Amino acid sequence: MANIKTAISLQKALFEQAESLAREKKVSRSRLFVMALEDYLRREENRKLAKQLAEVYGESDPEQEALQRKMKRYHRRVVEADK
Repeated sequence: MANIKTAISLQKALFEQAESLAREKKVSRSRLFVMALEDYLRREENRKLAKQLAEVYGESDPEQEALQRKMKRYHRRVVEADK
């Protein structure tokens, strides 16, 4: 598989954390970024599949349910503060 070089911009603090973790894991910075991107893409694909399954089987999305609970708590606090 061919490799492609790319440049990215990071905040200094994030770069320093990546440097530190790469040293700790004894991998190159490049390898650390590849590992992180692979993990992120895998999680995104799993989220998409879970959402599709939920739609097919009529189940709700856990992330959506959590957001709805959070919104209800917020609205309850706003209403109670107006009393």
